[in-house]
Amino acid sequence: MRIIFWGTPEYSIASLDSFIKSKHEVIGVVSQPDKKRSRGNKLISSPVKSFAEQESIKIYTPPKIRNNIHFINELKSLSCDLFIVIAYGKILPKEILEIPKFGCWNAHASLLPRWRGAAPIQWSLIKGDEFTGVGIMKMNEGLDTGDLLLEEKIKIGNDDNLNTLSEKLSILSA
Repeated sequence: MRIIFWGTPEYSIASLDSFIKSKHEVIGVVSQPDKKRSRGNKLISSPVKSFAEQESIKIYTPPKIRNNIHFINELKSLSCDLFIVIAYGKILPKEILEIPKFGCWNAHASLLPRWRGAAPIQWSLIKGDEFTGVGIMKMNEGLDTGDLLLEEKIKIGNDDNLNTLSEKLSILSA
């Protein structure tokens, strides 16, 4: 299967790596554009972009995806079977969701519908949830509202923090 992977933060890398090592072909990676960070205001690539560069995978970092005809036409030209989205950071519009033959699939780091949207790991910790997990869903135009394919639940340990829980959920997503 020909896959385009959409992701930005460190959290997404374990999933990207598992697809690279699978029998499927990752033909491209879409990530957020480089941003100015740190004291020198130096442009820094996203962790997913840096990882994809090391793996010699074609990278796309469009500044906008909605109504970006050039980018949409390029995606269509790739004859992709599947889009996998893990913490990309933008909502994909219908015109992009309809491109791949088998649709767009997302792994979301919470037990839906509790923490839809951004920062689900942080919210589960802030609110003192006993459990969290990962849901795999077919994407639609809503925010984490697609049909759920499967969900895996884990207990949040008393010693878990953002880093430890993010790592556990990243591995579970992969």
